[in-house]
Amino acid sequence: MAGVITASEPSWIGPFTGLSPRLFGKLVTALRREGADPVRKGRPWSLPLEDRVLLVAAYWRTNLTMRQLAPLFGISKSAADRIIDQLGPSLALQPRKRFAKDTVLIVDGTLVPTRDHTTAEQSKNYRYSTNHQVVIDADTRLVVVVGRPLPGNRNDCKAWEESGAKAAVGTTMTIADGGYPGTGLVMPHRRCKGEELPDWKQAHNKSHKQVRARVEHVFARMKTWKILRDCRLRGDGVHHAMLGIARMHNLTLAG
Repeated sequence: MAGVITASEPSWIGPFTGLSPRLFGKLVTALRREGADPVRKGRPWSLPLEDRVLLVAAYWRTNLTMRQLAPLFGISKSAADRIIDQLGPSLALQPRKRFAKDTVLIVDGTLVPTRDHTTAEQSKNYRYSTNHQVVIDADTRLVVVVGRPLPGNRNDCKAWEESGAKAAVGTTMTIADGGYPGTGLVMPHRRCKGEELPDWKQAHNKSHKQVRARVEHVFARMKTWKILRDCRLRGDGVHHAMLGIARMHNLTLAG
């Protein structure tokens, strides 16, 4: 069965990956170098690596079911499922391990509606969700760390440590909103009851809010991937999707 969508036709790459054909080729080359396309015993993959990467990206971008997506690539539903399970983890962003002394980071949590109730809990959006702590570089807006997903009812100050994000950034200066009390992060000044903030604190809060908004802009771009609006993946699938989307976000920004 012939497929409709293929990476050999460059016009399909942009809509599903957000990457130019040049950057897509760079991603595929990196995946080969990282061992994402090993020689397979027995039956070979029904699609080349380029098309498999495009299939995973198309699934994350559109959130189509396997029954809907597989015919577009000319393969069976079970083959599409195997490709996503095998290649999804390989696309994951690797956390940055070292930071320059003057680096400033921004952290915030985002909720991803997740149908796997073994990893999700009902949260403030009244849906079963997972909490993802995302850390970006304040200067470049690149994602540097994505913590492991936690149940959506976990507040950010606890998720910051339990997700592994705190350990990943170490002592690097990190900005956060008011939902991280007691964490040592740089947060806005709070007004005491019956008192007004002095002008210098108000000015500081204003600049803090403007810088912190950069992580919200990153979330807005990442949430254009529909898998992050209603994730049907089980187990670590939602984590792999978040990391893979973060990697492609970084590729798009870095050019």
